[in-house]
Amino acid sequence: MLGSARVALSRLISPRNTSFSVSLRLAKPLSFFTLKALPAPAKIPTFDSRDLRRAFIPCSLLLPSPASPLLSRSASDMASSNSAASIHDFTVKDAMGKDVDLSMYKGKVLLIVNVASQCGLTNSNYTELSQLYEKYKGKDFEILAFPCNQFGGQEPGSNEEIVEFACTRFKAEYPIFDKVDVNGNNTAPVYKFLKSSKGSILGDSIKWNFAKFLIDKDGHVVDRYAPTTSPLSIEKDIKKLLGEA
Repeated sequence: MLGSARVALSRLISPRNTSFSVSLRLAKPLSFFTLKALPAPAKIPTFDSRDLRRAFIPCSLLLPSPASPLLSRSASDMASSNSAASIHDFTVKDAMGKDVDLSMYKGKVLLIVNVASQCGLTNSNYTELSQLYEKYKGKDFEILAFPCNQFGGQEPGSNEEIVEFACTRFKAEYPIFDKVDVNGNNTAPVYKFLKSSKGSILGDSIKWNFAKFLIDKDGHVVDRYAPTTSPLSIEKDIKKLLGEA
């Protein structure tokens, strides 16, 4: 029976049967299938040639080249600290951001200190540093103070605030320089030199605020003192370098 139905159907749809027609009954009215207009596309901004030149910046302007100071600074600093023969080979920044060539201190004994304004050692060290300076400033002696905020965040102020604090409260007359790092990747070159010239029994790194380095008249590091060493206890060593011992 199924076979007879298939034969009948094949004859019905045969191309020779021209009387065959198919009617479709739609479940929905034809209007339902009408295509709706799509929303207008967003307007694409246009640029003139000047806009394009401003819009596209070469990567070479965004990334520093190998010769750029941003990349070469650490290598340059390392080379300068390694090749330096004395402290006089360095240039540092003062509190106003101006370059200071340390060769200007040739022939002077120097005491270099990393200072901080909010440390438990601040009062005693600043007081005694001012006493030392007052006594020996006319005898080829200088104190060079480098603010540093790496120890307990105890030097958070600006250079201007640091200088005002030291000069107003402790009558500091010796030079106070730009704030620096004394440890880590951004260690100031002058401190790389100081630490490599004179390590401590606990390693080269500076341990806290008010570590001290004593420099002779030729710019060589003679001794290094712990933060807890009082400035006045160094006086005998200073006098020896000044030829007064």
